[in-house]
Amino acid sequence: MADSNPAIGNPAASNPIASNPIASNPATSSPATSSPATRHPHWVKVHPGVVRVSHWLNAIAIVLLVLSGWRIYNAAPFWPLTIPKGITIGGWLGGALMWHFAAMWLLVLNGLLYLGYNIASGRLRMKFFPIRPAEIVHDLGEALRGKLSHADPTHYNAVQKLAYVGVMLLIIAVVTSGLAIWKPVQFQFITENLGGYEWSRRIHFICMGLIVGFVAVHLAMVALVPKTLIAMITGKAKTLEAA
Repeated sequence: MADSNPAIGNPAASNPIASNPIASNPATSSPATSSPATRHPHWVKVHPGVVRVSHWLNAIAIVLLVLSGWRIYNAAPFWPLTIPKGITIGGWLGGALMWHFAAMWLLVLNGLLYLGYNIASGRLRMKFFPIRPAEIVHDLGEALRGKLSHADPTHYNAVQKLAYVGVMLLIIAVVTSGLAIWKPVQFQFITENLGGYEWSRRIHFICMGLIVGFVAVHLAMVALVPKTLIAMITGKAKTLEAA
């Protein structure tokens, strides 16, 4: 006589999980029972070699220009202030001028390399534009509250875009006013449009001061977000991506 219980001798019939292919297959289980996505460290390319080399050469040039420029200013100050001699280089006016001119050529040639690469590769447009006022206000507020995210090292926030484009324009202005001071006859059209020799000196000094201010804020931000320094040395930064 045949067994009346179909479960006997049929493991699938006696095991509800085995008889249900959906329940036995984790890949087809319902979203409610699936585990949440995890995030794993991932290295991404941030700065190409040309940008990194240009950045460090630019840093050297600016330091030399500022320290020698302060010594030059002390030789003929136009405001009631002098720079402590201990933080200047050159030792005397002639020595400071030689340091200044050497660093000037480094700044100009390196700046042309940096701008040329960024324009030709499209990096300038992709990394620094557009700059929207509403985004600047929002990101500045987030930064002041200490809530500005730096999770994506490949993306500049609006405040960074404004600061970096601003310092590029300041460097162009400091070079232009420097030419007006260095060769006021040969570059007479520049000197006259800047208001004359004395005004050119003041514009040069103010631009230099704003660049020093940028460098101070930049160093403070690097101290708060050290991975930006690592990225500028190695070219790569660690970010998180969903698994």
